[in-house]
Amino acid sequence: MIELLLPADVSCAATRAETVPEEPLFPEEEALVAKSVAKRRNDFATARACARRAMAGLGLPPVAVLHGHRGRPLWPEGIVGSLTHCNGYRAAALARATDVLSLGIDAEPHAQLPSGVRELVTLPAERERIGPPAPEGTDEIHWDRVLFSAKESVFKTWYPVTGVELDFIEADLTFHRTDGAGDGDNRLPQGGAAAEGTFTARLLLTDPALPTTLHGQWRIEDGIVATSVLVRPDWKDGDGA
Repeated sequence: MIELLLPADVSCAATRAETVPEEPLFPEEEALVAKSVAKRRNDFATARACARRAMAGLGLPPVAVLHGHRGRPLWPEGIVGSLTHCNGYRAAALARATDVLSLGIDAEPHAQLPSGVRELVTLPAERERIGPPAPEGTDEIHWDRVLFSAKESVFKTWYPVTGVELDFIEADLTFHRTDGAGDGDNRLPQGGAAAEGTFTARLLLTDPALPTTLHGQWRIEDGIVATSVLVRPDWKDGDGA
């Protein structure tokens, strides 16, 4: 699904498998999760299996993917990328730094955010635009979860370039639908079709290394929300998308 949200020069790999893949971790990676619980090891290993498939898509040999501050993946020189994992979906997206300045991806279960989280991650203007939380068990879109995922993708794009923390309330997001439904329609398409669209993130904390507005895409399919953001190296010549 994530490959549908990114251009062709980004190598993507994803899986819905919940178990550790057959290929072993590199020793350096193994050391990072040696004392972790089984779920953490599964998340770590399956995401890195996706990363190595994405590396192969760029013609690169498999290498260990360690992490830096805030868990940011450390990629080979000349490569930018992003990882995501949630129950039922793991993915990696990689590109050459000559083609992409930075990118971020995120996946989440399509469900209402836990109690109290919505107020922590949204601005009042965003809550007004997305409306009240959608009830569970209906065909309504959980816009609070879409927004949370989109902000995760924004952060993953922002931080590797700036090295500065970006709080959830330091980006103001607006969503649009491109699946034939109007922007005011909060229902999922009939027949199991995907809901999808675009979003803009107006950054309230700015840095000269990135545009003040980031552009992204979102998609809901088979119970998963996926989002992406991408900025080109020549963004100053246009809008960065």
